[in-house]
Parts: sequence; C-alpha cells; structure tokens
Amino acid sequence: MRERSGLGVVGGLLVLLGALLTGCQSPSGGVDGRLSEAGTGRTAVVSPVPTRPSGYGAVFLAVGECSSFGTTSFTEVPCAGERAAARVVARHDGTVRDGPRCPSTTDFVLHISEQRPAFDEDGDGAVPRGFACMRNLQPPHPGDPGGGGGPRTIVGDCVYSSGDRQVRETACDGTGAQRPQFEVTRAVAERSDCPGGTALYVRLGGKRPVGCARPM
Repeated sequence: MRERSGLGVVGGLLVLLGALLTGCQSPSGGVDGRLSEAGTGRTAVVSPVPTRPSGYGAVFLAVGECSSFGTTSFTEVPCAGERAAARVVARHDGTVRDGPRCPSTTDFVLHISEQRPAFDEDGDGAVPRGFACMRNLQPPHPGDPGGGGGPRTIVGDCVYSSGDRQVRETACDGTGAQRPQFEVTRAVAERSDCPGGTALYVRLGGKRPVGCARPM
C-alpha cells in the first residue's frame, strides 16, 4: 500500500511539471513578438514593419497641405499649426514653364527641387522636381483680382508700363510701389474681340490669352 501511494505522488508531480512547461511556451505570434521555428528549438525575432506617416507628410506638399513661411526655404507643416502660412491648391511635377497653369487666384508658386526624404509619394525615396501653387492662409492675397501680385495676370488686375513694351502688375488701390496705369477688364481669344476704348493688350495665356486693358 505504501508503494502504490508513492507512485501516485510521483505520477501527479510529472503531470503538474508537464503542465507548467506547457504554460511557459509562447504561442505562435505571442505577446513577446517572437515566432518559434518548428522543429529547431530556436526562436526568430520579427522586426516591426515600418509604416508611412498619415496626415501631413505622407505625400510631400500634396493638395490641401500647408507650408511654412518662405518661398526659397520652406518646410511642410500641419495646417493647424502656428507655423503654417499657405496651403497647396495645385501640385504638379516638372517645371512651371512646361507644366499646367496654376489656378487664377494663386498667391505664389513654390519651386520644389528633387529631394530624397525618409518618406515620399511612392516609397522610392525621392520627391521629383515640381511646383506647388500656393494660397496664403491669411490676407493679403496678391493673387486676387487687383491684388498686385500672383503668378498670373487675370481680369481685374492692374498693370503699369515697365519699358520696352513690357507691363508689370501692381495693386489697383495704389498701395503698391508703382502707380497703376491700366486695368484688365476682359479676357478674349483675339485682339479684335476687345471692346472699344481698349488702350492696351496684355498677354494672359490660356484659352483666352488676350487681356483688354483700359487706362485708369
């Protein structure tokens, strides 16, 4: 009777030890981030897969994102941050000369040279050369009609003669460095489409490339 009792205790201890060993093993994909290699007794460490950032920065200066102050030195920043100065209203690869035209009320253009940041549009480690059409978050808006600036001359803008049959844009309200001499009142396809009293023809580009300007 004493022998049978001793065997029963030993058997119980073996069962308990087996349960404890089973409990110490990490299941596949366990909380310690390790995966057991079947049949080898070794453990492989799995590195976390890097994820691309969401929100600003996922695409460099995409439409709707914002830049800091500056036209030659700038960074992309959250639009709600205190450093945000202007928002991207259009974004194109290539150069301004060869690319599409910016929207008419663009305040200024950012020229983006080729870069190789940590994250970019397609994950190849490069941001191609391009340009972003920008709109200030707060006034003034030089791209507005009569605002005196912007990359495009549009209807409502004012110009002055800069010599050699050239004109430059200036503020219609006279607050610019130069006094306005002419106001662009209409955009047409041909000069013959301009109304009577037109004193100057201004090159606008686009589908209606001729600006009809009257003296002020």
